[in-house]
Amino acid sequence: MSLLDKAAANARILTRRELATLLEWPDAHELFAAAYEVKCREIGKRVSLRGLVEFGNICEKDCFYCGIRKSNTAVRRYRMDKDEIVREAEWAFKAGYGSVVLQSGELSSESNTVFVEDVLRRIHAFGGDDFGITISLGEQAEETYRRWREAGAHRYLLRIETSNPTLYARLHPADHSWTDRLECLRTLRRCGYQTGSGVMSGLPGQTTEDLAADIEFFAAEDLDMIGMGPYIPHKDTPLGKNTALSPAERAKRLELGLRMIAATRLHLHDVNIAAATALQALDHEGREKGILAGANVIMPNVTDIRFRSDYQLYEGKPCLGENPVLCKGCIERRITSIGETAVLNGRGDSPRWEKRTSAAKHASIG
Repeated sequence: MSLLDKAAANARILTRRELATLLEWPDAHELFAAAYEVKCREIGKRVSLRGLVEFGNICEKDCFYCGIRKSNTAVRRYRMDKDEIVREAEWAFKAGYGSVVLQSGELSSESNTVFVEDVLRRIHAFGGDDFGITISLGEQAEETYRRWREAGAHRYLLRIETSNPTLYARLHPADHSWTDRLECLRTLRRCGYQTGSGVMSGLPGQTTEDLAADIEFFAAEDLDMIGMGPYIPHKDTPLGKNTALSPAERAKRLELGLRMIAATRLHLHDVNIAAATALQALDHEGREKGILAGANVIMPNVTDIRFRSDYQLYEGKPCLGENPVLCKGCIERRITSIGETAVLNGRGDSPRWEKRTSAAKHASIG
């Protein structure tokens, strides 16, 4: 039995060395095809859509790679008001998106907790539990996570960025703690969220072994959803200053991002994996290629175009001037063009989470 066959037949049994071998598989198309077959078996030829609302770029963090880091004085700061956020979420709901994602820079204060809490209650009031709400708002206290969960949020995405604490330390100021971020992920699980994380691929100093360890990390933490993408430099950051990607380097980073999707699908089988917008920043058909490499989620941007150019974590973010109506039609056509179906009016919960929830329910009954 080949390694690809072994991975496809049995979830979560590969060693780190075997994961590294997958990431370096000599025939990329063979790797992607094997992962896509697992995706079709576990999920179906279906792509879940999440309407993405990037409601603010004010951030307390100072990550060396991020375009909205607090020390970047070149970015124009904004924060939508509650009515604007709710209005865009309601548009996504009426447009047939089964879920919305609320994302902003990281802020931790009582006023911010109350602000988000109110927004969540208002969205849940019209969408109910049939309309999925994912939030990606960084490191918070457990009480805050619990309050947001009680207000209506179903899922939380908190990217670890790398499972290697030493590499993490090189990417962040000294007051940013990998251990604290990991504990936040575990707290989210305790609070009842469908929990997601992810990493960047192609970071300076990162090795194939690091990426294999990242996939091991996803399995060890038993994550429900994975959101990861290639590292793309931003000129106004310490890590990206004076760094421009050549066409060859862009192609290399795209392929590495696709290999991470494929290897993650082959190892984990039943999680939700997003085809990140960063893939499309490197290749016009990057997100479709992500689906064909094993991803099953796409997040069309429904943020008002007035704000989009101010929420650039990396250079060259696509669709900055495309309104939500055009974006919806475009992404549905793209999904159909590769033989997949866009899931409308369905939350698209992680199969991993559904199995765990079902098992827990049966255990409590027994």
